[in-house]
Amino acid sequence: MESGHGGWRSTGLLFVVLAAFASNSLLNRSALVGGQIDWASFTIIRLLSGALILGLFLGVRHGKAVLPRRGDCVGAMSLFAYAGAFSAAYISLDAGVGALILFPAGQISIQLIGLTRSIIPTRGQLAGAAIALTGLVVLIAPGATAPPLWSGLLMAFAGIAWGFYTWAGKGVADFPLATARYFVGAGLLALLLVPFAVTSTITWQGVLLAVISGAFTSALGYVLWYHVLARISIATAAVSQLSVPAIAGLGGVLLLGEVLTMRMITGGMIIFAGIGLAIWASAGRKAA
Repeated sequence: MESGHGGWRSTGLLFVVLAAFASNSLLNRSALVGGQIDWASFTIIRLLSGALILGLFLGVRHGKAVLPRRGDCVGAMSLFAYAGAFSAAYISLDAGVGALILFPAGQISIQLIGLTRSIIPTRGQLAGAAIALTGLVVLIAPGATAPPLWSGLLMAFAGIAWGFYTWAGKGVADFPLATARYFVGAGLLALLLVPFAVTSTITWQGVLLAVISGAFTSALGYVLWYHVLARISIATAAVSQLSVPAIAGLGGVLLLGEVLTMRMITGGMIIFAGIGLAIWASAGRKAA
């Protein structure tokens, strides 16, 4: 972490990014539960808005059109899969529950992808992942207060797709430009959802929420996230993401009238404990 004013600046930017990530859950859930837009239209507008703002800004900056390349296929496809599954899952999931499912699924996905690249986890990391997976099972297991299984599985799939998206951008020299290409590619893929859009349910409020989610809390939020990553440790970045489900859950209770259940508290605590152990093991490995 940077020291002095630079450290405070990075901390402030980190808070903005985490709030943006949590806001995506709140914006999406608010639009769907209020019947202001359908999930497919929200996804299309979200991705096209992100593509438009990043494509225009970076196109002007570089003096040429921002178009996806062959090497951007994984990034664009995984971003599209994440956004589509994310919105479809929020038809039935509360904001906080959705974030609690998304986060560990994404972290476990990243660990599994790392295995394919010969990044062998330690026992502590494996134990942490197993504990987090147990918390996820507790959260979505059948029961009176369980979230709909299909929606839970969709959100888990969104988390897996987010893991692939994260790896696609790892090590890219110019991440803002790569992010713009990913969004343009995902925006084009989003047009495949047009047959599923229910135009009769679209309101201006729903469109506005989707545009805010796409252009600001997603596109600019993702660019800012990788800007912050260059200035803080990986352990700090990983720990900080633990706050996203908590922020989304609190926002859901305060703004959307959602109920904080004992299942959510229990599952969330197990998930946080598992991911915390995995992060601690990662930090110890690097210090060794």
